[in-house]
Amino acid sequence: AALARRFAAAGWHVVIHYGRSVGQARALAAELPSAQILACDLDDWDEGPAMIRQLGDTLEDWRVLVNCAAVFDLDTADALCPETFETAMQVNAGTPARLAQAFFAHARSPHGRRLIQVTDQKLFNPNPDFFSYTMSKHALAATIPMLAMARGAPDDRVYGLAPGAILASHDQTEDETEVSHRMNLLGRKTGADEIAQTALFLAQGWLASGTTVCVDSGQHLLSQPRDVLFLARA
Repeated sequence: AALARRFAAAGWHVVIHYGRSVGQARALAAELPSAQILACDLDDWDEGPAMIRQLGDTLEDWRVLVNCAAVFDLDTADALCPETFETAMQVNAGTPARLAQAFFAHARSPHGRRLIQVTDQKLFNPNPDFFSYTMSKHALAATIPMLAMARGAPDDRVYGLAPGAILASHDQTEDETEVSHRMNLLGRKTGADEIAQTALFLAQGWLASGTTVCVDSGQHLLSQPRDVLFLARA
């Protein structure tokens, strides 16, 4: 929602994808000056690319795709859960890669196109919790330099955006979230608005393709032995 609002405030037409939250998607689109919604099951191999093809046929100037949606389910390095692994790899890595390929195949823009893959500061500051999730985000991060190298059009760019703790982690209480979100070098909460502003900057800028930007108040520079969910839990 923060991403949609920030782009809309800058004058962009926003396409909002939702899985099951149709009411929230409609409410968000209704508050924006120019927006539409589309449903898609990201755990399905074919639905995502079909959605991208549909948009490519209807949008005359489609400049940016932000792959932000993800599943975040708990398993550990000691006990990999097959179902958690398969869903994480599909939703967090396989489908975003397919969406990216379809975007560059079907989106049209005379101003160059931007793909933004949202990863996680956890990739630079690893811990053994959320094992399948972390593996899937590493797989997603691997697509960034490869897709950047594959892009022949000089105006196209592929970027990574690695947030720190923005939402509550798994089943955190409000008090635990307040503590854990300050577990970074600056001792401050990183806002969703900061992630959205960085995405807009990448969408409009000309950083080298393949670049990943961390927005986490320095969390990725720490060494945290567990997920903040457990570090903040008494």
